Amino acid sequence: MQTARRTHGFRESVIRGMTRLAREHNALNLAQGFPNFAAPELLKEAAARAIHDDINQYAITWGAQRLRQALARKYATWYGLDADPERELTVTCGATEAMISTLLALVNPGDEVIMFEPFYENYGPDTILADARPVYVPLEPGQPLDLDRLAAAFTPRTRAIIVNTPSNPAGRVLTRTELEAIAALCVRHDTLAVTDEIYEHIRFEGPHIPIATLPGMRERSVTISGASKTFSVTGWRVGWIVAPAGLTDAIRKVHDFLTVGAPAPLQEGVAAALDGLDAAFYEGLAALYRGKRDLLHAALVAAGFRCWRPEGAYYILADYTGLGPDAGTAAPPDDTAFAVWLSRVAGVTPVPGSSFYRDGGGRSLVRFVFCKTDEILAEAARRLRALGGAASAEPRAAEAAVESGLQR
Repeated sequence: MQTARRTHGFRESVIRGMTRLAREHNALNLAQGFPNFAAPELLKEAAARAIHDDINQYAITWGAQRLRQALARKYATWYGLDADPERELTVTCGATEAMISTLLALVNPGDEVIMFEPFYENYGPDTILADARPVYVPLEPGQPLDLDRLAAAFTPRTRAIIVNTPSNPAGRVLTRTELEAIAALCVRHDTLAVTDEIYEHIRFEGPHIPIATLPGMRERSVTISGASKTFSVTGWRVGWIVAPAGLTDAIRKVHDFLTVGAPAPLQEGVAAALDGLDAAFYEGLAALYRGKRDLLHAALVAAGFRCWRPEGAYYILADYTGLGPDAGTAAPPDDTAFAVWLSRVAGVTPVPGSSFYRDGGGRSLVRFVFCKTDEILAEAARRLRALGGAASAEPRAAEAAVESGLQR
């Protein structure tokens, strides 16, 4: 029986495959971006109270009113962005569903969608599911956006650009100058900006500037964010979309038929957190992650990786050239083989870098997360620093493990 052609180029999420591999080898999982520490008590207590108060049936499809109103207050307070909670805010099953709902609602077959490379692994498949064509523009860690190259990527078929800042996995926080240049191109080409701002509060350099707040962009921006990263509740699946009423109407229809709605009691918990946590919480969050970033970055550099300290989000993309099995030979291991080897030999599991690039890219890179307790990161640092003595061990072990580890 034939399957749909649109899925033929897809592969299983490499990130989640590496999580399984970490379990296999009892390795520290620095692959998947979920915190392994507690969410704020206020958030959990409000959700538990909502369950006991029998808020357990469907919420309004586009989101519980209390949460939409809390979101409207937050966007107005933090960014000066006024959003009508009745007509311009939609609560989704995580930012992941927000992105696919947006593209299915607003992109037509044959359209082009620009995205930055390296990219979060969902963006390409989401675009293909919408029968559109991904167009890639480089945005490497530590490098400014090439505005001339970006301008050349816009064509009469360009319908949207996906802007992820702070970015996963590159760790860039786009500057006002870069965002203004993107905005000018969107206005000139009558293009939508679809922004993934899920890491908006995990920043170490520069302010977070929603592109929707720039001149000419409110009517052509779809702003996506969620609770997962800010409140350490990746399993709750509560995300949201801010968009003009006309765009929101189309997005809500797709969202309704995709998932109906996000979990009702958990929406109450997120609303309580938005209203109850003050600026000190968000400042503390950034400070917490800054310390974790510095701990892991120092360990990676000491182990021989080449990497740049990210400006935001909680990932480090690292070049492993000169490390691992067959280091220094004419044929060093590819990124998947290296990630498997690192899991087996060092007991630390990253994500192969190629999962964030088109075919052929990222082959000397792996991505590590630092959204873990300091105890886990300290142990990872100890194991990584011991790589010097392990680098010659099991020289070809990775190749034999690739199929069993990732293709199950």
